[in-house]
Amino acid sequence: MSIGATLAAARRHAGLSVAEVSQRTRVRENIIQDIEQDDYAACGGDFYARGHIRAIAEARDHGDLAENAEYHAARDRQSFIEGRVIELEDKVARAEVIDVSKLSGSSIKFGATVTLADEETDEEQTFQIVGEDEADIKSGRLSVTSPLARALIGKGKGDSVEVATPRGAKSYEVVTVAFG
Repeated sequence: MSIGATLAAARRHAGLSVAEVSQRTRVRENIIQDIEQDDYAACGGDFYARGHIRAIAEARDHGDLAENAEYHAARDRQSFIEGRVIELEDKVARAEVIDVSKLSGSSIKFGATVTLADEETDEEQTFQIVGEDEADIKSGRLSVTSPLARALIGKGKGDSVEVATPRGAKSYEVVTVAFG
């Protein structure tokens, strides 16, 4: 079955648009690629090179499995990877694509792009409120579950928020709220 036919079948089955199916497919591919890269790096660049099955086979070749630490470690790693793939596939299956360009309002909510000014230093920072899995503070994407985002939800331009940080309480003023 071609990719186009697979996407069309999935779209009909789930009642999704082509863009939503494509987005979910890209997200799933990126998740799997991230897992593979993390596992590859975590295991010295060799573990995932030809798959974790090879590592188990090599460990099995070392003899008695009851006392073979390499075999048990490879099996544990395989179990962990399979569990993580199941967990991530579940997240992808339950994911909803939200088009932030269709959101509007003057109060902060999921998807908003917010500019904050530190009330002590007047330094401004801009964040977009995103889901947990999309968060990347270096890119200005703030998790909706973070203490700062939770304090910002429902606030509007000109409001002040105070957030507990490891260095003590910080106060910010909302400078702008935008969507899209």
